[in-house]
Amino acid sequence: MAATEGPRMPRRRVLKLGVLAVLAMGGALGVVRSRGYGLPPGQQLLTLSTWQFVVLQHAARRITAPDAAPDASGAAIPTADDLDVAGFVDGWLSRMRPGIRRDFGRFLAYVEHLAPLREGFASRFTRLDAAAQDRVLAATEASSSDLLRAGFDGLKSLVVMGYYRDARTWGILGYDGPRVGRPAGGWQGAP
Repeated sequence: MAATEGPRMPRRRVLKLGVLAVLAMGGALGVVRSRGYGLPPGQQLLTLSTWQFVVLQHAARRITAPDAAPDASGAAIPTADDLDVAGFVDGWLSRMRPGIRRDFGRFLAYVEHLAPLREGFASRFTRLDAAAQDRVLAATEASSSDLLRAGFDGLKSLVVMGYYRDARTWGILGYDGPRVGRPAGGWQGAP
């Protein structure tokens, strides 16, 4: 006795419904994973979106984190936030070609969402503690992928450029500033 089959859905319709379901789940996941970002009061962006700025802020904090206590003079080491490194990078990117800005944004998306997963973290980068963020960035810097290493090099270069552009950071390196336009007492004594 043969089993009677009920009405079958055409294969094309099953595929369409499957694709729509995957897109809906991906969209819902994207909405959930892109919420919870906020700008500091008064911060104006030129190029970056809010979430990109926040990822950049977190990465800049870790890249420029002091590896030693303040020196004997007790002078505080400025943070990336003190120097608005993320704001500097946003301004710098505003002068770059659209393709470079797009690629930088894609790399920030990788750092925020995929790089933590590769290191075994279920949370996005901006929700990880400092040690976990360091681990994610170190793994990206040491990646076997040339593209990821290049992305990290670009991120680090922009952050370092934004950090050390400020005279408050020069003493960390033992640098007394440029010779051009130098005040008579040097930059350290300048107002």
